[in-house]
Amino acid sequence: MSEIRLYVTTTEKKAEQVLDLLSEVFGEEDFAIATTEIDEKKDIWEASVYMMREDEDQVRVRVEEALKAPFPTMAVEREVIPDIDWVAKSLEGLKPVRAGRFLVHGSHDRDKVRPGDIGIEIDAGQAFGTGHHGTTAGCLEVIDKVLRSRPVDNALDLGTGSGVLAIAVRKLKNIPVLATDIDPIATRVAAENVRRNGIASGIVTRTAPGFHSTAFAEYGPFDLVIANILARPLIKMAPKLTEHLAPGGSVILSGILAEQRWKVLAAYNGAKLRHIRTIWRNGWVTIHLDRP
Repeated sequence: MSEIRLYVTTTEKKAEQVLDLLSEVFGEEDFAIATTEIDEKKDIWEASVYMMREDEDQVRVRVEEALKAPFPTMAVEREVIPDIDWVAKSLEGLKPVRAGRFLVHGSHDRDKVRPGDIGIEIDAGQAFGTGHHGTTAGCLEVIDKVLRSRPVDNALDLGTGSGVLAIAVRKLKNIPVLATDIDPIATRVAAENVRRNGIASGIVTRTAPGFHSTAFAEYGPFDLVIANILARPLIKMAPKLTEHLAPGGSVILSGILAEQRWKVLAAYNGAKLRHIRTIWRNGWVTIHLDRP
């Protein structure tokens, strides 16, 4: 059954207002709500709610009712998200990636895992994170370093994508991990990958459009927060992210181009975090900070 996205196109400020309105309407119901930047220079954003086709009619009525008074001219548009076998389309040409003790591989390369490797099986799919991008590989390296050297009892993988980083944490250490994403497809893919890697418990996957989700308070505070997103949202979320970090906890940030690192560091220094290390991969950086 196809998934439907109902969305409005507006400015960043209004998109945030729409997100707040829809969060009030749908509360903790199983509908993901998100905002997405379309064009930074023109300040074009979309605010969306995702649902299965069978729920579309009632969701549309509630969305239009919520927007009628504050945004009477705002049109609600519709997108059908196609069911595509991304795995079949994308497997060819992907080679295993080694990062620290981890070997991230597809199902077609299970025989490449050597004794001593921590194998993570991720097929190319609908969610970001097969280990081939410099940001994912960088996060894996730093996760390995942090879990070797620091006490960590509770972790958050924010913007989990394929779930590869949450899986890496759980395979290294038997601790609870919360894996969240604003995209319900990513959340579903992450849960599938958790099962594919033989992890029966310990990783909770949740669709969470923002820090107002109850999941963060329910499972936090966290000794380790990993956020492989993009520089701009990382900068904006610095205060909220830090609120959910336990005293002495570590933060691993990535999705950051090398030239953007100073702005990200400034935001997190302003949130009273201390820079530990930065590693570089293919023009991208991964930053490790902690709360003294």
